[in-house]
Amino acid sequence: MEIKEETEQKKVFYRVIIVTGIIVVAFNLRPSITSVGPLIGTIRDQLGLSNWSAGMLTSLPLIAFAVMSPLVAKLSNRFTNEQVMLLGLFILFIGITLRSMTIISLLFTGTLLIGLGIAICNVLLPSVIKEKFPMQVALMTSIYSTTMGIFAATASGLSVPIAEGLHLGWQVALIVWAIPALLGIIVWIYLAKQSTDHYRVSYQPIIEQKQIWRSPLAWQVAAFMGFQSFLFYVTISWMPEILQAYGISAAAAGWMLSFLQFIGLPASFIVPVLASKYRSQHGIVLAMGLFSIIGYTGLLLGKSNTVMVVSIILIGFSLSGTFALALTLLGMRARNGKQAAQLSGMAQSFGYVLAAIGPFLVGYLYDKTQTWDIPLLTLISVAIIVVVFGFGAGRDKYVFDE
Repeated sequence: MEIKEETEQKKVFYRVIIVTGIIVVAFNLRPSITSVGPLIGTIRDQLGLSNWSAGMLTSLPLIAFAVMSPLVAKLSNRFTNEQVMLLGLFILFIGITLRSMTIISLLFTGTLLIGLGIAICNVLLPSVIKEKFPMQVALMTSIYSTTMGIFAATASGLSVPIAEGLHLGWQVALIVWAIPALLGIIVWIYLAKQSTDHYRVSYQPIIEQKQIWRSPLAWQVAAFMGFQSFLFYVTISWMPEILQAYGISAAAAGWMLSFLQFIGLPASFIVPVLASKYRSQHGIVLAMGLFSIIGYTGLLLGKSNTVMVVSIILIGFSLSGTFALALTLLGMRARNGKQAAQLSGMAQSFGYVLAAIGPFLVGYLYDKTQTWDIPLLTLISVAIIVVVFGFGAGRDKYVFDE
């Protein structure tokens, strides 16, 4: 009896630690990117970068996402999920450290490493959740997407106060986000040592790996994830600059970006739960899409503070909701953890190619036009595209059942 109780206690403890590990990983999936947006003008000016090259500070991690995502499954052929997750966090830690040095080559090298580290964690997390919590995918996705939102918003809000308010510079404002990565490394070292599960995210037959790239539903999920990520990363990169062009101070613009992300936290938690209650997610896709379209149109047409705040609220709610829905669909459109890993790798690989174009393209459009009207019209068009692909991804089907 005592042995049985001890075994149960170990299982409960391990379950608590794995949940903690998932949450700690979620700490690290956004801050190292969202902390850049409010400081992008400062970094650009101090290092003599153009707008398009400054936009690469956000686009580079997304390019790394696209390249690394399909390779994560291959890494997991030889190592456990826990070991590969630990590798991702370690690469992220090194990347944040290098990026914070005032040398342009290290700035971009560190930025690329940040993308590689986050990509590993991004791909594995839906698979880990599907495998460890098969009956609680929506709830666990809600928890980790909300956690991501909290830390992403906090990073955006604190960047300017740390850099300028405390006179510590943009380097310190960026390197502080190595602390959550270090915390994650500690937790996942323990989990890697405790792991006796030799589940591999890609041990399925080669034919299944090829089939995922031939699935119309998988492509629709990938496009939905890609275009909504396009909107998110353009927004966190250039929204402070857009607001400053409307007469808002740099510090206030940073806090407005933070507010945009905080206001979306309820959507991060509610949308996955709602999505799990319906066979089709078309209604959620349409609602989030309308919020986004109206929000960006408000920024384009209205310059008053009231219109600006209302637009920020609508955009924030929409971005958080569509992102949480995209994460949820990675689990809902798959029958098991193996399929979820394949769909996650494929969707994030293709999806982040689209997302990577965003910050670079918008910076280029502004360089050419010297106005934010054309970039905002581009965002409105992309918001419409998100709805179109969301309707396809929201169908009640599984990727290998077509």
